[in-house]
Amino acid sequence: MIEKINGRGAIIGSLFIALILAIIPLPLIADAFRPDWVLVCVFYWTIALPHRSNVGIAFVVGFILDLLLGSTLGVRALAMSIVAYIAATNFTRLRNFSVWQQALVVGGLTGLAKIVVFWAEYLVQDIQLPYGYFYPVITTTVAWPWIFLLLRKLRRQWKIS
Repeated sequence: MIEKINGRGAIIGSLFIALILAIIPLPLIADAFRPDWVLVCVFYWTIALPHRSNVGIAFVVGFILDLLLGSTLGVRALAMSIVAYIAATNFTRLRNFSVWQQALVVGGLTGLAKIVVFWAEYLVQDIQLPYGYFYPVITTTVAWPWIFLLLRKLRRQWKIS
């Protein structure tokens, strides 16, 4: 049977997989609808294990995502930190929500993160809002229940606490 493993390793492993899913090449039409895997993973671990996953981890992961995507450094780190802060300060409330209510919260936080990223990029590079920029908000909201169930099953099976 699977013994209790180090929680930090499982968190890092799942974030690594989320980073891979964030940069894997997709067809152009599918790329417009790519869920924000990293944000969802950070959100899950922040509400599930707030003593192990925090704003610092979210900042580092966001910075790594900025490096991988070749965007302005610190933009996604700021957005992830804001989401992690909101999740960490409200984790007791969020845990008591149903999965569908959590999905709506995840959708709202994904929208907030997209607005922060666009705002910061606009200030630095004067970019225009691309068509379909907010499509990932919808797909992330729809994907949340399945991602939540998968990560919760892994956390319980591996006895991560």
